[in-house]
Amino acid sequence: MKYELIQPPVYLRSYVRFFWTLEGDAMDALSKVFGSLVDGSPGMIFQQTEGGAFVRDDKALPEIFLYGQTTKHTEIAALGEFRSAGVIFHPNALKSVFGLNAGDLTNSCVDLNLVSSPKKCYLSEKLLQSTSIDNQIEILSSYLHSQISNSHVPVDGIIEYAVSRIMTSNGSVPLKELLEKLHMTERTFERKFKEYVGISPKLFSRICRFQASLQQLKNNKYTRLSDIAFENDYADQSHFIRSFKEFTGCSPFQFQKQQQDAADSNTPVLIK
Repeated sequence: MKYELIQPPVYLRSYVRFFWTLEGDAMDALSKVFGSLVDGSPGMIFQQTEGGAFVRDDKALPEIFLYGQTTKHTEIAALGEFRSAGVIFHPNALKSVFGLNAGDLTNSCVDLNLVSSPKKCYLSEKLLQSTSIDNQIEILSSYLHSQISNSHVPVDGIIEYAVSRIMTSNGSVPLKELLEKLHMTERTFERKFKEYVGISPKLFSRICRFQASLQQLKNNKYTRLSDIAFENDYADQSHFIRSFKEFTGCSPFQFQKQQQDAADSNTPVLIK
């Protein structure tokens, strides 16, 4: 399995965290590569389906599709050989790039051909005809730049600030502190946050806390599991384990074993 992580061009960095490409033929490898899909970010995936297709919940996914926030454990499997390229957006980017209410895509995905501009039908064609990864990233970058120009929805400074504060605090910043800084009522803030991010600020904070604990677990920066729990503001170890299972579908111990199995088989792990 071959995986490559690619930084976006400067003009897309307010919207895109990174691009990635992946190809392989292991039917059970994708869950190991992607890890938990609960990462606080929406994305877009293009798959070349001649030899197989990505499957989620026993349903074949479109050739090119958008997905929103994922708030529960889910897995993407592959049927046969695959080649794919993807985009991981910033948490609040869907509305500015596609003019969508982000909440409409939470725990869901949609064929890009149903939401894109009139030139949508040419994107898959261009990507299929591309002969190199670099060229595919150029095609995707040009497409996204066109979408942003046509959407006429600027990045919302209030939501961008709130997302940044929640992420940099690993989900520990108090909602009351944000509301005082932004001079907004809780109801107005939550409505706007869901529109741009797709989930409530409280759930987004939980996901950021989980991601911080996940990285600590992956990097072996702890002595006991209780260290991870307390350093990430969980009430106790049992609360941490319960949250971990909710977002990954397994216990921390089981996750570590999967990571070791992936390392032993030289399967790359996509860190979001």
